[in-house]
Amino acid sequence: MRDLSGTYVRRGDAVRRRRRAKRLLALVGAGAASAVLLVLYPSPSAELAQAAVVTHERSSSPLSEAATLRSQLAESRGQVNSLQEQLDRANHLISYSSRYGISADLAGKVYDAATGENVDPELAFRLVKLESDFNTRAQSPAGAIGLTQLMPATARFYQKGLRARQLFDADLNLHIGFRYLHSLVEQYHGQIDMALLVYNGGEVAAAAVQASGKSPSSDYTRVLMKGYKGPGIID
Repeated sequence: MRDLSGTYVRRGDAVRRRRRAKRLLALVGAGAASAVLLVLYPSPSAELAQAAVVTHERSSSPLSEAATLRSQLAESRGQVNSLQEQLDRANHLISYSSRYGISADLAGKVYDAATGENVDPELAFRLVKLESDFNTRAQSPAGAIGLTQLMPATARFYQKGLRARQLFDADLNLHIGFRYLHSLVEQYHGQIDMALLVYNGGEVAAAAVQASGKSPSSDYTRVLMKGYKGPGIID
């Protein structure tokens, strides 16, 4: 084979190798320079992230204290509201107990059942007074039972399988009676007179009054509603 060392071809190979080496060094240099620039001059997003971390570290303690204070304030307000509600309830029970000559315990049962069924307590006490005179053992010749004088068939509409004797339980009787009253006031679009007429005399009596065009007022509703200006229900 012919020796080409020292020839133009051989010298050309050497030149090309040197050029490739320079390009490689240039690439390596560019990569190194980029790494240095990234360290010295980080990207805007990196700067923002670092600033957020620093800000959080500097402010996390005050933020935590503020959150704790807000939580304590909300808890204190809740306690104050709860105490106010208890005070209001106590004042109402004293008033109703004195007005109707009943025990505070019974007044509490009527009041709590009324508010629990979204019935105005004022109307609830009036109804119990007129229906049973607050006698938990009251029973009419027609078969109505207890404080709100419920018919067992009506009560079973709200509690399936209920037995008549269960209606002598004050709490159960009051809750079902007031739930029934609430539904009647809604059914007759806030016409409390009509709702009370149905409660006392049944739907047949109410239908007869409506058909005649007469006022739904009766001795029962006039006595119960005398001086009453409330909303009936408190939804």
